[in-house]
Amino acid sequence: MSDLRRGLIVPSAGGTGGASATSSSSGPLPNVSAEQDTHAFLSSSFPVSWNTRIYTQVLGAAHLIVSLGIVLAADKFLKQAFVAASIKFPSALFGMFCVFSVFVVFDTIVPALAKAFMNFFEPATLFIQRWLPLFYVPSLVVLPLAVRDVPAASGLKIFLITFGGWLASLAVAGYTALAVRKLVKTQLIPAEPMSKPSPFSTFETWAWAVIFVASFGLAYFNPTALGTTARTCLPFLLASTVLGYMVGSGLPPGVKKVLHPIISCALSAELAAAAYGYVSGSGLDAVLGDYLTKAPSNPGAGDVLMGFLGSVIISFAFSMFKQRKLVKRHAAEIFTSIALASTFSLYSTAIMGRLIGLEPSLTISILPRCITVALALSIVSFFEGVNSSLTAAVVVLTGLIGANFVQAAMDKLGLNDPIARGIGTASSTFGLRSSAHGLGTAALSAKEPEALPFCAIAYGLTGIFGSIICSVPAVRQSLIFIAG
Repeated sequence: MSDLRRGLIVPSAGGTGGASATSSSSGPLPNVSAEQDTHAFLSSSFPVSWNTRIYTQVLGAAHLIVSLGIVLAADKFLKQAFVAASIKFPSALFGMFCVFSVFVVFDTIVPALAKAFMNFFEPATLFIQRWLPLFYVPSLVVLPLAVRDVPAASGLKIFLITFGGWLASLAVAGYTALAVRKLVKTQLIPAEPMSKPSPFSTFETWAWAVIFVASFGLAYFNPTALGTTARTCLPFLLASTVLGYMVGSGLPPGVKKVLHPIISCALSAELAAAAYGYVSGSGLDAVLGDYLTKAPSNPGAGDVLMGFLGSVIISFAFSMFKQRKLVKRHAAEIFTSIALASTFSLYSTAIMGRLIGLEPSLTISILPRCITVALALSIVSFFEGVNSSLTAAVVVLTGLIGANFVQAAMDKLGLNDPIARGIGTASSTFGLRSSAHGLGTAALSAKEPEALPFCAIAYGLTGIFGSIICSVPAVRQSLIFIAG
């Protein structure tokens, strides 16, 4: 298959172009970024036929569908198995451990096989990275329904806990990393390059705009055209969310510090829901109820997006395996910092909530404030009577605070080591994790590239550690007791 695809993409004649394209394929199937580079080169140097281009695009689409389908199917199978066995531990996290273990075994026995599997699943991981914020949005979109009964005084207390907890978690993670660095004195080594998803094209934007207009019109003239109002509203609510993300991703960096793409796509979906609620006479609350129904037999746009959260967690295995050498070399700094920072974050939130008199149910809802949304929602699912929409909102708020103040805060705290800065940044911008790095790490990629891999590693590992300790009944009971 590799030879067939290479022959279709690259002319058989020798020369620089053929050699370059051949060297870009490192596994049984060339990765997506390599094909894109090859297409750009060929379009300016060789007359490539439409049939070849179409065949290549179809083959690439099939590759994406198969690889992503396997990840989604594995997540669904594990979820059903865990429910049937009454296991409370996050099934996707177990899947992530399994995938990582398989990669480690393959890398030890047949390294070429591990590399082949990484290449095969690269389209799926790039897809997840590219659209990651969308999978976090549903809880934010329905936030107006979730916080309706939260008093203003409680909202102020939640903000104080979030801001104070952000600074405290940053200090604990950073100083712990510095202390361990002084003990082990391990020399830094270059990290593996981190893949970046492709930008959005004009065609994609127009295609989603057409879907929005057509499906909005269909829902207006026949609210139950697809059987139920939730299914009929699904296309235009999904399209509005996607369009908001595309627009937000194209904003200037300074604007994105305040209006992050995850915020812009939530606002876009809210506006679309409000518009439809007004013209149809059903009202905003009814449309938001159709956005996230939490009913598998009658899914809304939010249910479709949240269906990818398990695959997000499983995808952590690929990024961790890619940076395995870095993790192994700096294991002492990374794991010690993450373990202490994660534990501190959970217990300090419970203590602060108790001290300032925040309702216990709200305190429990914001416990995983410094953990990426995909795993924060899994963690609060361990507890009863929580507000998952509030959880998502607080995590994103933590990310926005970190995005604006993390570098200045680390400078003031004297956190100058790359590992300390990477882990510290991750501890304060989890909510905005997008692709391999969050909003707070955008500056790292340009100004401090040596700190970026540690930030990406810490994103996943902190959530993993938090999930593991919260799965212990004694830990959950102690947090509930402290919160009141």
